[in-house]
Amino acid sequence: MAKLPNHIGFIPDGNRRWAQKRDLPKEAGYAHGILPGLLLFEECKKHNIKEISVYCFTQDNTKRPSIQKQAFSEATQVLAAEIVRRGAALLVVGDENSSQFPSVLKKFRQRTGVGMKVNLLVNYGWEWDLAGLKNGGLRSEEISRIDLIVRWGGGRRLSGFLPAQSVYADFYVREEYWPDFEIQHFESALAWFKKQDQTLGG
Repeated sequence: MAKLPNHIGFIPDGNRRWAQKRDLPKEAGYAHGILPGLLLFEECKKHNIKEISVYCFTQDNTKRPSIQKQAFSEATQVLAAEIVRRGAALLVVGDENSSQFPSVLKKFRQRTGVGMKVNLLVNYGWEWDLAGLKNGGLRSEEISRIDLIVRWGGGRRLSGFLPAQSVYADFYVREEYWPDFEIQHFESALAWFKKQDQTLGG
């Protein structure tokens, strides 16, 4: 049987650079990342992936200009609503006590719906997550260990993405900016993953 990851993490980077390359305002790139997100969601369902986690925006991202913050927040809300409509067990993980957390997403701080598990990281910070250990557990404790991380935009770093769950994840990088997503990127990531030797230290 072909080896598939149970849980895939996605870091959809490069939205602002994509916009700049087209002489658009930086914030224009975020809306162009919604359709790729839905295409990727559908592909994961076709492959019967059990769980996915998507980096939407971080606490550090909220230091950006307000027009950019509004753009990526709105894009996140549209993506979340459409994913739920299409059938998913959605969990949103992030600091909901902050004004930067979209209020309409607070109801998803508890997993809601049925279908493939989808975790959206919204106003997420790795320090915020690990600080939960002081009270007995990670704030992302409902999220399982990640097998594969796919990052667009050429970056070779986690950027604080679910550090506890990523300890044994294989890391696949695409140079293309996220709005230029093609299904072949995902297929190539799965093909690459099948060639990796997951010993988990054993």
